[in-house]
Amino acid sequence: MNLAALTNDQHDALQELTNIAMGQAGASLATLLDEFVDLSVPRIRIVAVIDLPPVLAELVGKNNLVSAARQSFQGYLRGEAIIIFGEPGCQALADLMGFEGELGEHGETELLLDVANVLSGACLGGMMEQIRKFTETTGSTELGFSMPSIMARQVMAAQLIDPGKVRWSHALLLEVNFTIQNRNFIAHLTMLMPEDGIEKIRGIIDEFIAAF
Repeated sequence: MNLAALTNDQHDALQELTNIAMGQAGASLATLLDEFVDLSVPRIRIVAVIDLPPVLAELVGKNNLVSAARQSFQGYLRGEAIIIFGEPGCQALADLMGFEGELGEHGETELLLDVANVLSGACLGGMMEQIRKFTETTGSTELGFSMPSIMARQVMAAQLIDPGKVRWSHALLLEVNFTIQNRNFIAHLTMLMPEDGIEKIRGIIDEFIAAF
């Protein structure tokens, strides 16, 4: 399936919309950790699913070990939120949240899931809040979420997704990374939406452009 690339105007509008939503996620993380959180500029592209492993490796770092949690969303939009943590992010999180001593595997898992839930919920909530301001729709604009789950622990980023197990052919990829100054912590919030979601987003951002 060949999907048309986003136009420059569509890309810029989606980047602005994503930046607002990711900013809310960053603010929620800063509140949780009581630390200032830096955000990167959102990176946006349409990717063939078969190319996702090398693309994720490029975004996160080809030689870096990572852990990742996923949370699916459905409703007005559908897709997957994948939160990728650089190692040794668990220990940095534990220190920031006041844990002492070794967390153990269970404690680390709970910590990653809590942070993943905060980031994905705040980002998608922020995005929907902006969308409701300028779109004209008579249907529900609500989103439902699965429980977050751990995808992998301490693997290369290219190993996170097996394209053979994904039923999509293409995905819209939105990525922002969050870092904390003077701490060995980085998290990449990555959203993937399937083909039908790409066309829906295209329509949404066209309305966003028209509204301004």
